[in-house]
Amino acid sequence: MSVYVDDAVTLWRGRYWAHLMADTLPELHAMAARLGIPRSAFQNRTSGAHYDLPAALRTQALQLGAVALSRHHDRERLRAVIRNARAQGRGEHD
Repeated sequence: MSVYVDDAVTLWRGRYWAHLMADTLPELHAMAARLGIPRSAFQNRTSGAHYDLPAALRTQALQLGAVALSRHHDRERLRAVIRNARAQGRGEHD
C-alpha cells in the first residue's frame, strides 16, 4: 500500500500545491495527520479523494515515505492513482 504526491504545479493564492492521494483512505488520512493537515481539509469529491498539499510540505511527505508521481514521467501510474482516488471519492466519508 502506498501514499502518493504529484508534482506541485497548481498555483492558487500565490502558492504552488500538489495532491496527496493513497491506495486506501486510512493511509491517506494517516499521512495527512503526520503532516499536520487537519481532517477538515480532506477533499472527498467524485473527482478524487485527496488532500491539497502546499509545495513546502511535499518534501516532508516524500521524507515520510510518500511516492513521488510526475505528470511528465509517470503518466500511466498517475492515471491509475487518480482512478483509484475517484473511486474512493464516490460516497466514502471516512
